[in-house]
Amino acid sequence: MSAAEFAYLNGRVVPWDDARVHVFAPVAKYGIGVFEGLRGYWNEEAQQLYLFRVAEHLERYAFSQRAMRFDQPMFSDDLTEALVRLCRANAFRTTVHIRMMAFIDGPGELGATGPVGTAITALPRATAKQSIEGASAQISSWMRMPDNVMPARIKCNANYHNARLAIMQAQLDGYDVAFLLNSRGKLAEAPAMCVFIVRDNRLITPSGTNDILESITRQTVIQLAREYLGLDTVERDVDRTELILAQEVFYCGTGAEITPVTSVDRIVVGNGEPGAITRQLMEIYRAIVTGKNAAYASWRTPVF
Repeated sequence: MSAAEFAYLNGRVVPWDDARVHVFAPVAKYGIGVFEGLRGYWNEEAQQLYLFRVAEHLERYAFSQRAMRFDQPMFSDDLTEALVRLCRANAFRTTVHIRMMAFIDGPGELGATGPVGTAITALPRATAKQSIEGASAQISSWMRMPDNVMPARIKCNANYHNARLAIMQAQLDGYDVAFLLNSRGKLAEAPAMCVFIVRDNRLITPSGTNDILESITRQTVIQLAREYLGLDTVERDVDRTELILAQEVFYCGTGAEITPVTSVDRIVVGNGEPGAITRQLMEIYRAIVTGKNAAYASWRTPVF
C-alpha cells in the first residue's frame, strides 16, 4: 500500500493503484516524458501545506514539452488546481514531494507527439539525513551529456539515465552522491542537483552553458544569498580541482533542498563540517519554504 491514497491521471483524481499507463505507450518504450519535482512544506503552526514555486515549475514544465514537440499541453491554472486537489484528497499534514509528468500515451512510435497524458503523484518526504549532516561526493567517471546530444535544460525522463549511471557507481563505491564533469572537463552538476562552491567567501556555481538543468532551487539560492547575506554568485566554469580548494561545497535541488558536501573523492572539504555560509543558506531557505519567514509570499501556494 502506498503512503498516498490517491494520484492524478488525465484530469481525474484516482485511487493510487489505478494510475496506470499501458506498457506499449511511447513513455514506456522510449522514456518519452517530461516531469517536474515540486515540494509541499507543512507549517504546523499555520496548519497549512505550502507548495513551493509552482509558477516557476509550470513554466519550465511547459518549456520541456515545447522543446520535445509535444501536442498542446494543459494550461498552468488547470495544473495548479490539479496539484491542490490531489494534496487535499490525500489530506497531507506533512512535508511532501510531488512529481508531475507529461508523457506520450497511446500506441505511437518514436516520433509520436501525442496524445499527451498527465500524471501527478505526491508522497510524504522528510528532509534527508545528509541534508543536515553532509554528504560525501565522488567525481564520476561518467560524463555529463552535452547540449547537442540530450539537452539538460529539458527536464526529460530519458535524460536521467545519465544521472542514474553516475549515482549507482558512486553508491557502489561508498559515496553518497556523484559530481559529473562535462565534455570540456568542467563541473556540470550532480544527479538531479546543482552544485555551489565557496572560495574566498565568494559563492560560485557552474554557468548555464555547462550542461546543467536551469534549476529553480539554484535560482532561489542565488537570490537568497544576495538579499540576505549580501553575496553575489559568480556563474562560470568550475575546474575539478576547485572542489578540493573550496572552503565549502554544497548541492541543491527540489528533492535535496540544500545539502552540504563534507568530502570530495575522500578529500575533506574545509574542516569536514557544513560551512558557515551553507548553514546560513539552509536556515534561510527552510524558513522561506515553510512560511515561517513571511517574505516571498508569491512563492508559496497554500493547499488548505
